[in-house]
Amino acid sequence: MQNKKYAAFQMGKITKTDRWVYLFLGLILIVALIIGLRDETAFNTRFANEDGFVENLTTVALLGVSILCGIRLFRQWNHHTWTWLLGTAGFAILFFFAAGEEISWGQRIFGWETNEYFMERNAQSETNLHNLVVGETKINKLIFSQLLTLVMVVYLIITPILYRRIKWVQDLFDRFAVPVVHWHHTIIFLLVTGIVLVIPAERKWEVYELAFGMIFFLIFLNPLNKEVFKN
Repeated sequence: MQNKKYAAFQMGKITKTDRWVYLFLGLILIVALIIGLRDETAFNTRFANEDGFVENLTTVALLGVSILCGIRLFRQWNHHTWTWLLGTAGFAILFFFAAGEEISWGQRIFGWETNEYFMERNAQSETNLHNLVVGETKINKLIFSQLLTLVMVVYLIITPILYRRIKWVQDLFDRFAVPVVHWHHTIIFLLVTGIVLVIPAERKWEVYELAFGMIFFLIFLNPLNKEVFKN
C-alpha cells in the first residue's frame, strides 16, 4: 500500500544547515583529494593521521548524533511509546559507542595503558573492539567494513523506497524512531564514495568515516519522517 504523503522519489528540502555542512564536507574532500593524489605520505601522516583533525572531527560528528538522540529522549520521555523510546535510546548508545571506538575511548588523550587482553588481541595494541583480531580475522574488516557496507546500501537506497511506498514499513520505522533519509543524503553519500575511492592513500577511509558521521548527523537532525520526532 502506497502512502501518498511521501512521493517515492521526492528529493526533500535541503535546509540551511544541510547546505553549510555539505559545503564544509566538500572543502574537506577537495583538500583530501589534492593531498591524497599528490603526496600519500602527507595524507597518511598529517591529514588523516591518528588523533588528527579528520579523526577528531569524526568523533565530534558521531557524538553529536548520540547527544541529539539523548536530548530527544530526555525531552520527549512522556510523549511517546516504549518502542519509540527504545529506538531512540538504542541509537544514542550506538553512536556513543562509535564515537568512543573512534578515539579508542580516550586512551591516547588520557595516556592510560592498554591491558593485557587488548595487547594480545588488538591489531594496534589499543583499547577498542574494531581492531580486534579473532584467529586470522580482523573484526574491523568483517563487521566495520563488509557488514557496514551492506547495512549502508540497504539503509540509504532500499529502505527509503520501501518506506515511501509500503505502509507497514513506514509504521515500523516510525514506531521505533528510525530516521529515514532524504534522497539528497543518499546522493551526497554516493558522491563521497566515488571521491574517496579515487584517493590512493591508505588512510582514505578516515575521510569516509568523517563523511559518514556528518551525513548521519544531518539525517538524524532533519529526517524525512521528522514529524515522528516531535512532541
